[in-house]
Amino acid sequence: MMFRRVLIANRGEIALRILRSLHSLGIEAVMIYGREDRISTPVRLADESVYIPRDDPLASYLDIEAIVAAAKEVGADAVHPGYGFLAENPTFAKRLADEGITFIGPSPEVLQLLGDKITARETMLKAGLPIAQGSPGPISNPEEASLIAEKIGFPVIIKAAAGGGGIGMQVVESSDEFESAMKLCQGRALSAFGDDRVFLEKYIQGAQHIEFQVLGDGTDAIHFGERFCSIQRRHQKILEEGPWLDEAVREEIGSKVVEGAKAVGYCGLATFEFLRDSNGDFYFLEVNPRVQVEHTVTEMITGTDLVSMGIRVAYGEKIRMKQEDVMINGHAIQVRLNAENPVTLTPSPGKLWECHWPGGPGVRVDTHAYTGYDMPASFDSLLAKLIVWAPSREESIAKMKAALSEIKLLGVDTLIPLHQAILSESDFRKRNITIHYLEEHKNLL
Repeated sequence: MMFRRVLIANRGEIALRILRSLHSLGIEAVMIYGREDRISTPVRLADESVYIPRDDPLASYLDIEAIVAAAKEVGADAVHPGYGFLAENPTFAKRLADEGITFIGPSPEVLQLLGDKITARETMLKAGLPIAQGSPGPISNPEEASLIAEKIGFPVIIKAAAGGGGIGMQVVESSDEFESAMKLCQGRALSAFGDDRVFLEKYIQGAQHIEFQVLGDGTDAIHFGERFCSIQRRHQKILEEGPWLDEAVREEIGSKVVEGAKAVGYCGLATFEFLRDSNGDFYFLEVNPRVQVEHTVTEMITGTDLVSMGIRVAYGEKIRMKQEDVMINGHAIQVRLNAENPVTLTPSPGKLWECHWPGGPGVRVDTHAYTGYDMPASFDSLLAKLIVWAPSREESIAKMKAALSEIKLLGVDTLIPLHQAILSESDFRKRNITIHYLEEHKNLL
């Protein structure tokens, strides 16, 4: 037995990815959509679709009551939120539970806990994960922050307790910067999240961003290794790869994230994010309680269908694999093909007059785009994800460069020239990469 019908509360490439897993499991897929997505690929391939008309394009995917009503109308057993929009919203998960509809993801209580960075830090510290020194709770005035910073040492970083995407973050180098930095962070946090609480943490210099893929079934949990995600712009990743660590470090940190997932009774896919300093020490950042954009890298190096696994545990199945069954093979790289100017990184919406994607052994393209597709200006600029697999990192880089050269996109700017430059750059080739890679290599193009 399995779900009969699942409503996908999302759009774009991730909606199509979820639809494919649903169909492979023999489950009917129902899409919601707004005006801009009425002829999108996932809507056309769905077994049924529900139109949620709104003047604001984003509102079609953020109206909790409208989406719950749509799920009831079509007789959906479950709702898959994908990423973004309502994927981490405990109110949405609770409303579905009230209606007897399964939310494919963690419980509302776990979403609430992990959505508060201060509570998440405390919980993971108790579970044995390494945490950067910081304030014991939220801080509200510059004097208090300055005293804490003097103890742990400058530089420090102010973060929003309810934050994400780099919003409400500010690095502070000295005590006299606190007053203006805190006002700025609190204002941004209140505007973005409706919550002006901020906290303080030791700033990790020369950091690399490394994350672990986890699957939990509410009782047990396993990990699928790490992904390296340090090439970012505006705190958002544009290139991810894996594996990155040696087996001993993977086993050490992997065992800790599994304990972290078990500690909260996690059910579903999760990503545990870390910063690693120049000494090789890890510091817990946050848990992303959903499928990640870059889950594809892990699927390629482990030969697994993570999205289907997440659906199975949501139905109530136990994890079918043991930790020792997870085998990492070869190397995978993903580049995000955003519709953006590759120099200024500003969005470039528009109609795709020509669209040709690469193929061949070890080449995967996850996209909802096609010739004639009109890339809307109102949503995220992600047009496609190109993922390659090869036996080694060097071969993977070569394969990615070849695959990028096959792409023909006419009508919008994309990050393809930037990715080609990164793949040829010596620091990238030598793995000499931190989260400031793009700032440190401003003349790539």
